[in-house]
Amino acid sequence: MAPRMTPDRVRVLLADDETLVRAGFRVLLERTPGIEVVGEARDGDEAIALARAHRPDVVLMDVRMPGTDGLTATRRILADDRLPGVRIIVLTTFELDEYVYAALRAGASGFLLKDLTPDELRHAVRVVAAGDALLAPAVTRRLIARFTTAEPETLPGLETLTAREREVVALVADGLSTEEIAARLRMSRATAKTHTNRAMTKLGARDRAHLVVLAYRHGLAPLP
Repeated sequence: MAPRMTPDRVRVLLADDETLVRAGFRVLLERTPGIEVVGEARDGDEAIALARAHRPDVVLMDVRMPGTDGLTATRRILADDRLPGVRIIVLTTFELDEYVYAALRAGASGFLLKDLTPDELRHAVRVVAAGDALLAPAVTRRLIARFTTAEPETLPGLETLTAREREVVALVADGLSTEEIAARLRMSRATAKTHTNRAMTKLGARDRAHLVVLAYRHGLAPLP
């Protein structure tokens, strides 16, 4: 899996049924150098159509929208062969939301609570555009723990992980970005990315968010 480079200009699609929420996010993001809002969707169907029309780097997707909800839209966008580079951040009002976990299982790159700060929003967009996952807060660990089966299923490839790959996976599950993992383990960013990608390949993880779920489910990271 080739490392994903951060685009020179990150193109963002907003999907939320609340006009004021979309307007607020647009203002915050468009005041940020290197980020461009390419469209606004009021429901899941419109989000899918605009994703196909504009091919954004990142979609900020509200979970609960009328008609086609954000979860269904997330699944359809991520399953669309015409949209291989699109990454999705799920937005929610509630810390523990079954829809959020389902979205992570569908391949979303993470989730944010709607009461996030402007700096958190900007950081989130850049992190996801660079290929990392947004699973740092302890609430995410609680969310995954809540929906994790008590008896882990057998995971092919688990025994093939090297000690270093296990260490890197545990740090990914703890919410560290590639840069932070590199600094913690005193290695280059490229080396940290290589270890992560090899672990993802061995475990069959779709992306870093899926890798975190697998890490918790199969004992590579301790549950809270």
